[in-house]
Amino acid sequence: MEEPFKINQKITAREVRLVGENVEQGIYPVDQARRMAQEQNLDLVEISPTAVPPVCRIIDYSKFKYEQKKRTREMKAKATKVVVKEIRFGPNTDEHDFAFKLKHAQEFLKEGAKIKAYVHFVGRSIVFKERGEILLLKFAQALEDLAKVEQLPKLEGKRMFLYLAPKVVTVTKPKPATPKDPASAPKEAQPKEAQ
Repeated sequence: MEEPFKINQKITAREVRLVGENVEQGIYPVDQARRMAQEQNLDLVEISPTAVPPVCRIIDYSKFKYEQKKRTREMKAKATKVVVKEIRFGPNTDEHDFAFKLKHAQEFLKEGAKIKAYVHFVGRSIVFKERGEILLLKFAQALEDLAKVEQLPKLEGKRMFLYLAPKVVTVTKPKPATPKDPASAPKEAQPKEAQ
């Protein structure tokens, strides 16, 4: 595996600009910079090879690599993974189905997921493109308080897509069922005694 940075003898420039805590900053011949690094039992590392002259730092290279890996790991951990939920409609979706799918979309948006809503045209139903577009626009309008439209309805093959993203990401996890106070719980029906 090739090292991402040139170190010590692999630095080919004649002069380098030294920066760092334990050296006087300035431009030095590469041999002098290497000697300064050896005197401190550290490595000369080329940080910015494109600069003129290249920028180098006197540091412990193995520690530097460890810090870089740690930083990239933290960046990956902080990056949120985007979940895309699909909702499928037909061109003749009725009001109840629409309301049902709208309710699910609201839940997905509250969880922070993006939504890919599409109308699937089967057979001759492709002639009802306008119905599909109207349906998706109505869907987007119903969700306008929770979501913003990333892509307006667009026909691709036999499907018309609409992409929505949540406006404010507030991840809500379902709460575990907690037993209610026994005093407020309904009393079980007790069999009546024969009189």
